[in-house]
Amino acid sequence: MAPRLPPQSRETAETLALRGIGWIAGDDDMIARFLSLTGIDPSELRHRLGDPAVLAGVLDFLLGDEATLIAFCHDQEIPPEVPGLARRYLPGAPLE
Repeated sequence: MAPRLPPQSRETAETLALRGIGWIAGDDDMIARFLSLTGIDPSELRHRLGDPAVLAGVLDFLLGDEATLIAFCHDQEIPPEVPGLARRYLPGAPLE
């Protein structure tokens, strides 16, 4: 039986993004790549962790590389569709 997708809301999207930044920060190369691509420095990242735009950037980072997305979802034991679905609930999401 396939895992059930969690209910989606802004709150669950933000929670997933926070899990994502924790996962990203656990790998020195990955956090360096995230900081480089986003242009945010570590101090600003810590200060803005509750900012929905920053959390959207975390999901964008995960969604931007299939291998990273698959590794994150595997580690978090969630279907790979979940980050894309969650992204819809944060600022800057593409309109459908």
